[in-house]
Amino acid sequence: MSPHGCLSVTKYFLFLFNLLFFVLGGIILSFGLWILIDQQSFAAILGSSLYALKVWSYILSGVGIITMLMGFLGCLGSLKEIKCMLGFYFGFLFLLFAAQITIGVLLYTQRVTLSGKVGVFMEDAIQTYPLAGPPSEKYQSWDFIQGQLQCCGWNSYLDWHQNPVVDNSSHKLYPCSCHNSSSPGERGTNITKASGMQGATGFCIAYGEWPVYRQGCAISVQGWLANNIISIVGVCLGIALMELCLMMLSMFLFRNMGQNYDKLTRYS
Repeated sequence: MSPHGCLSVTKYFLFLFNLLFFVLGGIILSFGLWILIDQQSFAAILGSSLYALKVWSYILSGVGIITMLMGFLGCLGSLKEIKCMLGFYFGFLFLLFAAQITIGVLLYTQRVTLSGKVGVFMEDAIQTYPLAGPPSEKYQSWDFIQGQLQCCGWNSYLDWHQNPVVDNSSHKLYPCSCHNSSSPGERGTNITKASGMQGATGFCIAYGEWPVYRQGCAISVQGWLANNIISIVGVCLGIALMELCLMMLSMFLFRNMGQNYDKLTRYS
């Protein structure tokens, strides 16, 4: 294939690929805004906490905006052969690639420290969990984690005895989000469920032994990571390889446009 033909193939491949990215980014952004605007409906359908939905809506919106920006730069830069746009496109890809590598190295080298800080944060959420139910997003998140991972406490369900509400109560109170329907004993009455909250929140009264999960959430989180580590690493490697390929193609187009198709002066 002649150099001119190779350059044309590269140009239109980048255009079509980034056009797909731009459309995909618009869909992701729309979905994120939809979740943000209509949180109550999604919470009722998915059984998720409002805080978790809010976090996901921000994440999806941010990913959608970045994807649309990358797609716009790649589309227009390759189709119209604008070198400055291709340069920005390459720069954004390089920054994303470098950020992925940096985050991966930091997570691996600081995993023990991070695990300890997460444990301290979770234990503080347990100890300060109020009688009136979860008034803030931190406690909503903790209820959601316990309910979804079917665990109780951080190290074990006994962590909840460090909570002054549980320890000083004349009733046998236990966190409702820890309830295990397969445990022996009757489910107690939820005495603190806040209006408008989705799922089990606050404290329930136990009529006998606590009908809760015995396993702590630390083990559940580690088990989830162990079961999904191959998928997580595969996705990260796939994204990194795609970024490397796009960087090479954009740099190839950038360098060859400088020799044959430099149209930057049209837009200056």
